[in-house]
Amino acid sequence: MPTFFETAILKLQSLGFFKFLLPFILTAAIIYGGLRRAQLFGEPEKNVAVNAIVAFVISLFVWAAPIILGIDIESKLSAFFIQGFSVSLIVLIALLLAGMFFPPDLAKNLGERMKTPVFWGGVVIVALIIGGVILISSGLGSVLFPRGIGIKLSSDFVMSVVALIALVAIVAVVVRVAK
Repeated sequence: MPTFFETAILKLQSLGFFKFLLPFILTAAIIYGGLRRAQLFGEPEKNVAVNAIVAFVISLFVWAAPIILGIDIESKLSAFFIQGFSVSLIVLIALLLAGMFFPPDLAKNLGERMKTPVFWGGVVIVALIIGGVILISSGLGSVLFPRGIGIKLSSDFVMSVVALIALVAIVAVVVRVAK
């Protein structure tokens, strides 16, 4: 017999809560925050309604596309967020373990390293690689590039691009360290 929460989640699913409403709200909030930060329409405090309407309309266009194209976004978004959350937990646990086994001044040393551009370049590269892996493994890559609409990439091409990016990153690190 299903529990109360299972029944509630299944009912919300049948109403399209996870397929449309939650992604729509998340997209609208992100776009609204971006518009406020960019101040595209002037001071954010004076243009709350304009920013909200633009964010609302853009979100409707964005989330109408999977329905119009017949793409199942619900399972792919769920997989994407759970995989992203799992990676975040792994990083958190790694930091906790590092704090247990490394010297007490680890926070100070990390703080000093975080001030260098090399550190942030490495963080960006690792984040892009992990994000790409999560995007592909969750199935969202097929949403961004559905058949007939997107580009078709062979696995050889993808591996060549990844190898080229890795080579460029290694050369950049070697050149940076050599200075």
